[in-house]
Amino acid sequence: MSEEKKEELQQEEVVQNQEEQTCEDNTTEEVKEETVESVKAELEEKLKEAEDKYLRVHADFENIKKRLEREKYQAIDYASEKFAKDLLTPIDTLEMALQSANAELSAEELLEKLKEGIELTLKNFTTVFEKHDISVVETDGEFDPNFHDAVMQVDSSEHDDGQIVQQLQKGYKYKERLLRPAMVSICKK
Repeated sequence: MSEEKKEELQQEEVVQNQEEQTCEDNTTEEVKEETVESVKAELEEKLKEAEDKYLRVHADFENIKKRLEREKYQAIDYASEKFAKDLLTPIDTLEMALQSANAELSAEELLEKLKEGIELTLKNFTTVFEKHDISVVETDGEFDPNFHDAVMQVDSSEHDDGQIVQQLQKGYKYKERLLRPAMVSICKK
């Protein structure tokens, strides 16, 4: 074979090799492009699903938050409902006492019925207060500015200085919180 033919054959082989390589590269690029495109599409789909899931969870959270807020305000609004229901009994007792005042009774009988009605009403109030942890502030012994309000100072030979001499108005506590201090007079020497 001549030298020229050898060169031609070599050039043909080089061109063929280049064509084959180009075909392989194109095929590889197409496979890569298909793979990249499919992965990208798959990831975009997962992203959409995650966004949708997030939006649904966030909406559920907001709905629960609103419902709990509404329930909290309803609980606050109706917190004293049970106490109010318990106060209906003393009111009924007072109304019965007023009705008995209209009866055709003598003055002594009427006075006795009114006294009985007032005592029953006080007993009902005391029962309601005990049921709801409302207690009377004690006024025996030393003056305590946290629970007593001294409105007078009096001389007393029977009491020490600073002791409570007389209760002028009862004080009340709800559990450990003071509702109203007891108005008292204290001894001053």
